[in-house]
Amino acid sequence: MEATVAERGQITLPKPVRDALGLSKGTILKVELEGSRIVLRKSVDDAVSRARGRFKLEGFEDTDAAMRAVRGQAADAADGDATP
Repeated sequence: MEATVAERGQITLPKPVRDALGLSKGTILKVELEGSRIVLRKSVDDAVSRARGRFKLEGFEDTDAAMRAVRGQAADAADGDATP
């Protein structure tokens, strides 16, 4: 695939690339140089990252307690599947 650099230095990423990476209007890309290569990376600042810390966990004293409960439930489910 190819992309042409426009007068103002802009390029259009081919649609198969945008679709494969879930890129849409407004997606932030990190631009890095690796030798003579240009590397574009999708920024990790996505909707999940922006929402982090905004919600309360009802019924748990803190995040660690919630994670212990989830991991305990997941372990119990796995044990149940392994038992004939």
